[in-house]
Amino acid sequence: MKTLESIKRELKEYDGKDIKIMEVCGTHTSSIFKNGIRSLISSRIQLISGPGCPVCVTASSYIDRLLEYALKDNHCVLTFGDMMKVKGSKLSLTEAKAMGGNVKILYSPLSAIKAAIKSPDTQFVFAAVGFETTAPIYALMMEEIIKNGIKNLRLMTSIKTIMPAVSYICVNEENIDAFLCPGHVSVITGSSLYREMALKYRKPFVIGGFDGEHIIAAIYEIVRQISSKEYDMKNMYQSAVSSEGNQKAKALIDKYFEVADDYWRGIGIIKDSALRLRPEYKDFDAGSTTSEDVDITPPGCKCTDVILGRITPAKCPLFGGACTPLNAVGPCMVSSEGACGIWYRNSEV
Repeated sequence: MKTLESIKRELKEYDGKDIKIMEVCGTHTSSIFKNGIRSLISSRIQLISGPGCPVCVTASSYIDRLLEYALKDNHCVLTFGDMMKVKGSKLSLTEAKAMGGNVKILYSPLSAIKAAIKSPDTQFVFAAVGFETTAPIYALMMEEIIKNGIKNLRLMTSIKTIMPAVSYICVNEENIDAFLCPGHVSVITGSSLYREMALKYRKPFVIGGFDGEHIIAAIYEIVRQISSKEYDMKNMYQSAVSSEGNQKAKALIDKYFEVADDYWRGIGIIKDSALRLRPEYKDFDAGSTTSEDVDITPPGCKCTDVILGRITPAKCPLFGGACTPLNAVGPCMVSSEGACGIWYRNSEV
């Protein structure tokens, strides 16, 4: 068995074909910076971010619908902080609040239940944005809403499923050689899904943890596979990720949500890429995202190219100048999981 030091030495001295690895998860992107991973590997191995930020791929028309509720009498929008500064076609929730709109930041989705019970005369709309990781929590919200007979709380969902987006990238972006798979999502979905994709697209799909040594080991496995012309799924995060995933969580998701086509900001419509409330729960839907949503890209913004792994954030002409976390032009700079925001906080600009 190779030691960590020998693995790092081999990665640093790698002199084979250029390899572009997409890390899908924003947490991996942060950890890569935190642990100085790029300085430990050859310049021939490029690490590039993907569509791993749910806020970043939520359509601007979805934001517009939230704004309408925030500015409507006797209504209140409940959201996580990451959503506050993302602009719709014109305004953000922060700007709507400054105009007198009713918007409150929550740190737990289940706090929405308490808010609705406490203020029965207010109609609450919860911005349920996320990937498979948060979908079970939103399903639990539905359980509590129904159990408590709550009539003044509805969900506006923008819940994406990451695998269709990865498949889209495999089909449309030829320069991505391998994937460092999203660890948190994989806890829910399981690892078996990636094996079929690895064989279909002839690319390594490796699931890794979030510590520096875990990422180094995952990169080494990817380089080993490509050098040996192997294309397989490798689960290197078995302490958290099983083959079939979290069956209880998946059953709870399936109880309240169904798969649907959806619009991804900066990308377009991706088939079967969303979880939407089932028809029997339509009374709890405040206007979730659909394939008919639209988007407005600010002039000069390259978030689409960042999300699809075509460029690094630093190559966007607005990065660090016109676009900063305090004055974000594109959604990838706003969220804590957005690639541009992560690069800005960890780079010298």
